[in-house]
Amino acid sequence: MTLRYLFALFLTLAALNAKGQNLEGKVLFTVDGEPVYADEFLRVYNKNLDLVQDESQKDVDAYLTLFTNYKLKLKEAKRLELDKKPSYLRELSSYKKQLAKNYITDAKVTDALVEEAYDRTLNEVNANHILVKLNENASPQDSLVAFNKITKLRARALKEGFEKVRAEVHNGQTVYGEKLGYFGGFKMVYKFENAAFNTNVGDISQPFRTRFGYHIVNVLDKRQSRGERTVAHIMVVENKNDSIAENPEVRIQDIYKKLNQGEAFDALAKQFSDDKNSASKGGMLKAFSSGQLRAKEFEDVAFGLKNIGDVSKPFKTDFGWHIVKLHDITPVPSLEKIKPELIEKVKRDSRSKLIDKALTDKLRAKYSISDTPPNLNYFISILNDDYFKKTWKLPSDFAGKQPLVTIGDKTFTYNDFGVYLTNTQRNTSAKIAFKKLVLNKYEAFLNENLIDYQEAHLEEDNEDYAHIVAEYRDGLLLFDLMETTIWNASKTDTTGIKNYYDSHRTDYLQPERIDAVVATSPKQKTLKKVSKLLQDNRPLDRIKSLVNSNDNVDVIFTSDVMDAGHQTLPEKFSFKVGVSKIYKHNDAFVVVKVKEIYPKAQKTFEEAKGAVTSDYQNYKEENWLKGLKAKYKINVNQEVLQAVKTKLKK
Repeated sequence: MTLRYLFALFLTLAALNAKGQNLEGKVLFTVDGEPVYADEFLRVYNKNLDLVQDESQKDVDAYLTLFTNYKLKLKEAKRLELDKKPSYLRELSSYKKQLAKNYITDAKVTDALVEEAYDRTLNEVNANHILVKLNENASPQDSLVAFNKITKLRARALKEGFEKVRAEVHNGQTVYGEKLGYFGGFKMVYKFENAAFNTNVGDISQPFRTRFGYHIVNVLDKRQSRGERTVAHIMVVENKNDSIAENPEVRIQDIYKKLNQGEAFDALAKQFSDDKNSASKGGMLKAFSSGQLRAKEFEDVAFGLKNIGDVSKPFKTDFGWHIVKLHDITPVPSLEKIKPELIEKVKRDSRSKLIDKALTDKLRAKYSISDTPPNLNYFISILNDDYFKKTWKLPSDFAGKQPLVTIGDKTFTYNDFGVYLTNTQRNTSAKIAFKKLVLNKYEAFLNENLIDYQEAHLEEDNEDYAHIVAEYRDGLLLFDLMETTIWNASKTDTTGIKNYYDSHRTDYLQPERIDAVVATSPKQKTLKKVSKLLQDNRPLDRIKSLVNSNDNVDVIFTSDVMDAGHQTLPEKFSFKVGVSKIYKHNDAFVVVKVKEIYPKAQKTFEEAKGAVTSDYQNYKEENWLKGLKAKYKINVNQEVLQAVKTKLKK
């Protein structure tokens, strides 16, 4: 999803049923005489209410300021005729087409497929298969040869055993015999999934065809889905600044030893995990299901833990070394909870062909299209073998004006279908009889135009759809305006950015930092010994050998240049050269040796350029908005505003 799409969706939210009975049609304010209605303000305010981060935006007056600014920008965008740009029109058309899919689908068929998909989310199949590879557009003769071959292989498998035959016939070119393991819904093409789920354990399916060729499936087992796991982890990656634990495997093994000594998993995660997103939460990760993580090794270990509280041994993935603790086992959610997700998966899957057919059948009935196609003999007569060479052209005396089919108030002519035949010949690879080819093309032509016609008239038929499109239209326009007027202009205004930095230098400072070694241990007594050794300036590797052993790790050391927010430092730690007192921090004890203090320092322009550019854009936008307010007069109807506030308090 593009940034433009996300931005427009955030600013132009779906319509709610928030219209005030007494406010509909009431003008809340005008922008240069153009009215903005109270019901629109209510609709957007209510939808935004749960999304805003700044509490001040929930205040009606503050939000009204944001909304009037929004309308001011739209006024300027239309003055600049940004709504006539080809790129804007293409983007809007694409969005409308995407959105329309949610409004013209067949709900009954979709629901049936979603329920089936949910059942297959609850369960998994372990199966092997044999595939006789076949081109999707193979000739009838080649298809028959492949079908006969897979039929013979099934007969052999029934007699000799599936695994024996599978192993013998696999050549990786024309015949594939593969072990698939466990899989659930949406993991295979729909026809394959159907065959696997509809075959009993121990049985071999009848031959069936997918776009890859002919298959037979041997179902070995069926089981309930493993659901979700919630785990915490400690991750260690290579840290070039850590002179003590340069080898991440050594460091993770040290941490594992501390776990076995009885130290708390969450405390060690807070102290030592290199996953900064989860370390402060004791290593906790969001729940995940099979196939959701990029690291299969991590997933296998997590699902291999059986009991709440179990902890894995250290293991490696492409991201680093890990130790995992199991916190929760969650079964597959209810249908109601995951139905929106399943609907989207069904629409993207080959199941969608069933939905498409149900939709076109419904539209044929709506627009009274006969099940009997019109006379297509004329088109059959003008085709020749050039069509399969992709060089066919309409004859010079083509009878294009003759009507072919009518959808609603639009009549499609012979010329419309002739052009369609010409444009789609590149998609025709297999040579088939002209009669069948023309009929197939006509069905596709009719279906496409039925859907296009419905989409084109959807704003007239569906108020919710019309609201969303109108709001997205404005949001997209606003994005183009900001990009043209502020963002791109600011990025290229190098002189303005540099001047802004020079006049706001004190806003861009490097914080005070220290070059330090932090020793962490659950035992205060041990750290007293470490503190003395640090004061004596003993080498760190020597200190480590004195307080730790191969079988027992009492202290972990972290060496780095740190600011006050570093995870190993206690809160409000006072920067002072030397060895600190012993602090209680993150359910353990720490002592810090500060070797050097780096005071606050001015960031160079290059170091601060990203932040300066962002601040400069905000500065330019504020001044630009002041100019718009001077250009376009805003008048707020205070009586209607008070009615809006009263309604929102209910």
